[in-house]
Amino acid sequence: MTIALGLGLRTLSTAAWTGPAGDALYAVLIYLLIALLLPTRPRVLVAGLALAGCLAVELLQLTGLSADLGAWWPPLRLVLGTTFGFADLVAYAGGVAVAYAADRLLGVGFSRAARTP
Repeated sequence: MTIALGLGLRTLSTAAWTGPAGDALYAVLIYLLIALLLPTRPRVLVAGLALAGCLAVELLQLTGLSADLGAWWPPLRLVLGTTFGFADLVAYAGGVAVAYAADRLLGVGFSRAARTP
């Protein structure tokens, strides 16, 4: 659902807010994937790893490698992006913060739900 919403935003609208919203949803997706991969780890660690992963992807864009890889295989553009933007870092932090807050507020947690019988 996160992927569909993120791609849908950018496909259906060209409004200025869709870029940051898509970036935030990307960060939510990374949080969810890490929570599923590491279900017994503390949520704060999951959030830190998600933010670090998003930061790594954004910093990779500074090298030009992500743009080259995206030119070689266009679907990689959706994962790695093409150009660095400081605003993307802010959106990623916001997305991870929202995912972390939702995880904590739900009580069970995304990470603990994976190991609940």
